[in-house]
Amino acid sequence: MTSTDASAMQDNQAAAAQADKPRPDDVAARVNNRSRRPNSKAFREFIARDWAPRPDPDGVAAAVAPYAAARREAISKKFPGDRLVIPAGPLKVRSNDSDYRFRPHSAFAHLTGFGRDHEPDAVLVLEPTDDGHDAQLFFRPRAGRDTEEFYANARYGELWVGVRPSLEEVEAELDVEARHLDDCADAVTKDAGAIRVRLVTGADPTYDQMLAVARADLDADETAAADAELVETLSELRLIKDDYEIAQMREAIAITAGGFEQIARALPRAIRHDRGERVVEGAFESHAREDGNGVGYETIAASGPHACTLHWIRNDGTVDAGDVILVDAGAEADSLYTADVTRSLPTSGTYSDAQRRVYQAVVDAADAAFAVAAEHGEREVRFRDLHAAAMKVLAHRLEDWGLLPGTAEESLREDGQFHRRWMVHGTSHHLGLDVHDCAQARAEMYMDALLEPGMVFTIEPGLYFKEDDLAVPEGLRGIGVRLEDDVLVTADGVENLSAALPRTPGDVEAWMRSLQS
Repeated sequence: MTSTDASAMQDNQAAAAQADKPRPDDVAARVNNRSRRPNSKAFREFIARDWAPRPDPDGVAAAVAPYAAARREAISKKFPGDRLVIPAGPLKVRSNDSDYRFRPHSAFAHLTGFGRDHEPDAVLVLEPTDDGHDAQLFFRPRAGRDTEEFYANARYGELWVGVRPSLEEVEAELDVEARHLDDCADAVTKDAGAIRVRLVTGADPTYDQMLAVARADLDADETAAADAELVETLSELRLIKDDYEIAQMREAIAITAGGFEQIARALPRAIRHDRGERVVEGAFESHAREDGNGVGYETIAASGPHACTLHWIRNDGTVDAGDVILVDAGAEADSLYTADVTRSLPTSGTYSDAQRRVYQAVVDAADAAFAVAAEHGEREVRFRDLHAAAMKVLAHRLEDWGLLPGTAEESLREDGQFHRRWMVHGTSHHLGLDVHDCAQARAEMYMDALLEPGMVFTIEPGLYFKEDDLAVPEGLRGIGVRLEDDVLVTADGVENLSAALPRTPGDVEAWMRSLQS
């Protein structure tokens, strides 16, 4: 073989090897290996015909429509002359070509009234006018039955995901101007250098990138500050719930109470199961999905020592007889408002003496926070006062048990805080569309704010004695207890919205007996 022949052979081998390598476009196309859609002209003509006509919209606005309009008016007054862009967010890939169930951004849901899984990729634009803003809701309406999307688009097609609304149906339901998503980019970016555009950043990367280009000539710090102010103000807008929101909270909490009843009934089976925590989780979540939209956050079903891990969501442990199981769970209504309730239940139906002692201390701390909150009609009560009241009770109880390195009063000082070893989290957070609602609000509007009617928040003290904590007696190690209720501030006090579920040790034991008999 000559050197020329050898070189040619090497070139041929290299070319063959290169030809065998997958091209990026080939690999991308393979995500559809499982599906071979028909695409002949005859098929397209056949599938497009012989369908019943669509019903006309009934023209009746949803109950949420006037409330959403009032919220839009409130945010409009905060930013006169500015274009406000609030995306719902895109679908998110779970794995390969499967998406997570869609859940819109909370600010979008609050200002439009859309709940459940409406509408991926949608955008609410508040366009400034001489006397406020015009609301324009951009989304992808359903495609006609004569389009390929109808039968071939696995993300949006009617045969794949169900019937999507039309522009006319959304306008009738939400009483807002509805426009096709194809027109949204121009509406968002036009005159972006001449008019201030504020965006809820992080909701949809498409619009983050789009406006980064449209505002490239503007001061980056100023545009970032403008966007942050919008996010902050939208969060603060939800601090006081309107009547519709309070009704939705009541619904979510009622579903949650039913879920806890299912947990109590499931505990005997959980004790017999190798992963009893999953039995508990499943009992609650199946009820939440059947009666509501699902859960508002990942359920914590933490039995025995797992209860001392604050966000134990693995839920793969056993549920042993004689343990306390801490269940932190909340059902979400179809409107996306969620409950957030915690109960610490004796798996065998009765607390041990040590468990009862810890549980009662937590009840007393919660009661102290409730008592302070109820005084808001008589004196100024700030949100942070609830935590202080609960911590005072727990610090004194821990002093009585000989666990503090000094006195309770020394521990309660800022330079002490020894009691926080056994409760590192806060006592309260606002609740609503998000389980930790209004989280972007300023401190003066949240932690330092005076309690006002319409606020909804949790009261949730706890004590957690980890099994390897040598600073506590052996008899307390492995016990974790939290008690969490959802609270509405009223004109003359507070209402425990989750009061249907028992709180005291004796009441919990009696409730469990009634459900397991």
